[in-house]
Amino acid sequence: MIYGTKKFDHLLGVAGLSNQLLENHFALYNGYVANTNKLAEEMEKYQKEEGATATLQFAELKRRFGWEWNGMRLHEYYFGNIAKEKIEFDESSILGAQIKKDFGDFGRWKKDFLAAGAMRGIGWVILYFDPAVQKLFNVWVNEHDMGHLSGAQPILVMDVFEHAFMLDYGTKKADYLEAFLKITDWEVVGDRYDWATRIAEVKPKEIDHFGCRC
Repeated sequence: MIYGTKKFDHLLGVAGLSNQLLENHFALYNGYVANTNKLAEEMEKYQKEEGATATLQFAELKRRFGWEWNGMRLHEYYFGNIAKEKIEFDESSILGAQIKKDFGDFGRWKKDFLAAGAMRGIGWVILYFDPAVQKLFNVWVNEHDMGHLSGAQPILVMDVFEHAFMLDYGTKKADYLEAFLKITDWEVVGDRYDWATRIAEVKPKEIDHFGCRC
């Protein structure tokens, strides 16, 4: 087994999300971890068998792996940026300065983030930081795998699949979106941003962010 299941039971009792909804959500996440490990094991078997990697079965395993893996990892980001204790956003922080630079102010960023979350469909809304140009983007990701910004780092991740809110909010998705931002762990988000800003610094100066000597 490559991946272990992370525990998020400490979130039980958080404001805005019932324990039943969270427990259902944790179980769903556990399924993504199990399926990711199972697919990795199955692909390894095919890789060891002569000619097996040219089969349709192997191709479908390869296609499915990214979907399950992203489902696993995005849930870890999501649960990881929820706080049981209220943590206010600090507009004077370095992340606050970046949001002001890219969106004008926190209010405009929030409006854009919530607008993305209110879109029809199932998937995720992710605040990405692109270290290549030092810029933040609010991005819609369809299901788990369509719309990611390659090379950009996820700073804040919000689940907008129905399972993330319908048990508690029914079709009142907007109420869930507001509730999510009230329980966002801005310290974790700030730490992710700080880490993301360091990525470009570790690359050799003569090679640009894309690995091009030009």
